[in-house]
Amino acid sequence: MRLTTLLDADGRPRVGVLDDDVIRLLDAGGPTMAQVIDGGAEALADVARRVRHGDAVPVAAATFGPLLTPPSVRDFLTYERHLAELAGSVPTEWYEEPLFYFSNPAAITAPYAEVRIPPRVREFDYELEVGVVVGRAGSDLSPRAAADHILGYTIFNDWSGRDLQVREMRFPMGPSKSKDSAITLGPWLVTADELADRVEDGLLALRTEVHLNGVRTGGDVTSNMSWSFPELVAYASRGTVVRPGDVLGSGTCGTGCLAEIRRTNPDTAPGWLRAGDVVRLDVEELGFTQNRLVAGPAAVEVPAGRRRIGVGE
Repeated sequence: MRLTTLLDADGRPRVGVLDDDVIRLLDAGGPTMAQVIDGGAEALADVARRVRHGDAVPVAAATFGPLLTPPSVRDFLTYERHLAELAGSVPTEWYEEPLFYFSNPAAITAPYAEVRIPPRVREFDYELEVGVVVGRAGSDLSPRAAADHILGYTIFNDWSGRDLQVREMRFPMGPSKSKDSAITLGPWLVTADELADRVEDGLLALRTEVHLNGVRTGGDVTSNMSWSFPELVAYASRGTVVRPGDVLGSGTCGTGCLAEIRRTNPDTAPGWLRAGDVVRLDVEELGFTQNRLVAGPAAVEVPAGRRRIGVGE
């Protein structure tokens, strides 16, 4: 199935299922996407039965809402080429285990919504990724077992404030406000069974592309990941629990962001994102997202920290 979340005339979210060129909706007041995911195979089967008699909305006329609000978002760094081009080299330690940081579940935006440029960000960027959605809780999973805990896949755009990120990464804390403003998911949550024939040597193999203002700026294939999605879920579950609805991003694919192509092709690369720019991500089988950038709010000022011991004076 290809599941989505639409907004009705009153702005209420309703779960729908793609059926050719229409989306068939559950009744108003039906389960949310989070409840469908939490209900597992039985809930998915119930959705399939119920939408046969539900309202049908043409895809072209649909108003898409945020796909889901996940319990957690982990974003990995799995594309060797992306790291090599961005950093100039790949440390040996990177190959030992997949790296990730936690992002903001409250920042999920709809697949065709406007995206605000965050306060004080002058170097705003897109990131072309694929996300995996967990369907069953699990802890200390093996990669083989983790494959059975994957519900499906979606497009994942990890919007980033690069100038803030450079400052934040000077400290051993990882990114914070540079990755806090928006994550675009959608338009579909494509269940894993729909993509079973797209797995090659254990890796999902889907072509990806990004266009900025109608011009192709990058793309890759997901089989260039150095770890598979089941391996990411297994690693995420180590010593803790992954839960239904958790989202794990693949990390940016090769040439999948402005920061990378501005480093490798500084004379021809586009400038950083500005209000009015339109970013479109396409992923085979998963559809496309398209977001227009708009100006964000002014920064709310926070005072500088108080000196307590006089270091640096």
